[in-house]
Amino acid sequence: MAFTVPSEEVRFRASRASGPGGQHVNRAATRVEARWNVRQSKSLTDEQRARLLHKLANRIDARGVLRVVADERRSQLRNREAALARLTALVTRALRRPKPRKKTRRPRAAEERRLAEKRRRSDTKRERRPPKADD
Repeated sequence: MAFTVPSEEVRFRASRASGPGGQHVNRAATRVEARWNVRQSKSLTDEQRARLLHKLANRIDARGVLRVVADERRSQLRNREAALARLTALVTRALRRPKPRKKTRRPRAAEERRLAEKRRRSDTKRERRPPKADD
């Protein structure tokens, strides 16, 4: 289930990127920051909102804004697309429900092997002890 973040709810902000690039990087605002308010989003159900706020708690600020940055590309448009893709992937991964765990029992033979090994180990340790005074 791929969740699509509504583009009208995402706010973009451009700034100057860091790193190599010479004059271009010093002049052009190609770094893009995508911001999406999870708390105020109309596209989420209450269950989805609670799940996102819990799963992405370390990435969401106090106002409920999820922030993603992209500055790998040389153009603002490509960074904008990359930031939106990254935001969508992050949200989709956080909304995925984990498969429920099926309870299993350890096979009887495995349990017997475990207990036999414990007895062997116990015997080994008992043999290492110094003899008692009454022996």
